[in-house]
Amino acid sequence: MTQAAFFILTALVDEPRHGYGIVREVEELSGGDVQLRVGTLYGVLDRLAADGLIELDREEVQQGRLRRYYRLTDDGEAALSAEAERMAAGARTAARRIADRRRPAAAPPAAVRPVRPDIAGGSA
Repeated sequence: MTQAAFFILTALVDEPRHGYGIVREVEELSGGDVQLRVGTLYGVLDRLAADGLIELDREEVQQGRLRRYYRLTDDGEAALSAEAERMAAGARTAARRIADRRRPAAAPPAAVRPVRPDIAGGSA
């Protein structure tokens, strides 16, 4: 799942939104890291709808312009949940490996000396 698709699905979790509302919500959710262009937005929306992850909620005319509102489907929620878990598992793995790297290396084991039978403690 692309970063844009992930954030679009996330933007639709709480309520249906129209294109510009999605763009604003994605920007806010991503801390400004994801800024969708209109062409990108509608391309991703078309793919998500074709995959059954979102659907048209309603259409409204506002100031002479048609606004299409999209909502998350149950399949979309399941896909978003699975992707969030996949990302979280990857983050946990990375954090664990970073922590392991930062730990001081364990001292190598002491050299083992063979027991000689002619020395005290050995068998004769």
